Amino acid sequence: MQEYVLICEDSTDGILTGVYEAYQFKKKMGIESHACIHLATKEPDMQRLFTEYDHIPADHTKAGKVTDTIAAQLGSETWYRLSMAMVSCLEEKADAVYHTIVLGLRTRDRHVTDRLQEDCVQGVFRCARASDYELCRLKQFLRFSELQNGMLYAKIDAKHHILPFLMPHFADRLPADDFVIYDENTQTFGLHARFKKWYLMRGADFDERTLVYAAVEETYQELFRQFCDSIAIEARINPKLQMNMLPLRFRPNMTEFQGQRNESSDGGRP
Repeated sequence: MQEYVLICEDSTDGILTGVYEAYQFKKKMGIESHACIHLATKEPDMQRLFTEYDHIPADHTKAGKVTDTIAAQLGSETWYRLSMAMVSCLEEKADAVYHTIVLGLRTRDRHVTDRLQEDCVQGVFRCARASDYELCRLKQFLRFSELQNGMLYAKIDAKHHILPFLMPHFADRLPADDFVIYDENTQTFGLHARFKKWYLMRGADFDERTLVYAAVEETYQELFRQFCDSIAIEARINPKLQMNMLPLRFRPNMTEFQGQRNESSDGGRP
């Protein structure tokens, strides 16, 4: 059977544009079923036989139309789960989201993401779970430092593109503060001015070495490290459990794991 793969941009707008174009492509080509149409966010390492590939540029207007349709017909909960899936780094996300949307609109089921017996819904579940796991961890493990101008700065290195979901959390907790969160992986800034709305901005040429920290910042960081050391109970040190609860990849950006101690001696820190 002839199959078609639409390759879209690896972004929420890109995937939603792919969904829009997939519907238009099906109608234009007179294809009976969505089953032979697939979405991907990158070229495959090896192209399959009897398969046509086409690149789809992101279009904010088309993506908006799909967003409105999902919100109106499938509800806010389904939209949230699909959104979490689309920011995942897993390759299956685009196709899983597309076919879950098709399933939801065909069945008019506002709880379509609960149909885990369906392969596409399982894919959405896996992608959303991976993103949500990292989001929950970063809500706990993100550490701010104060700059000379009074702004708070934090750096993350997220696997998934979860900064748009992380910003509302801290904007709600710190409404009276100016702060910025920099995602080193996507080279994206989340910016928040006190009592104003937050927004995202790309910053490919950013050099962290140009930042000037507040004069007391180093002192407070050392005091925090001493606090973490003082409350640790040596008899209860369990490095294996600690690594399960606090994976190593989060630690380079955490104050309590920076400084003079090396990784092996940090096991006592809570």
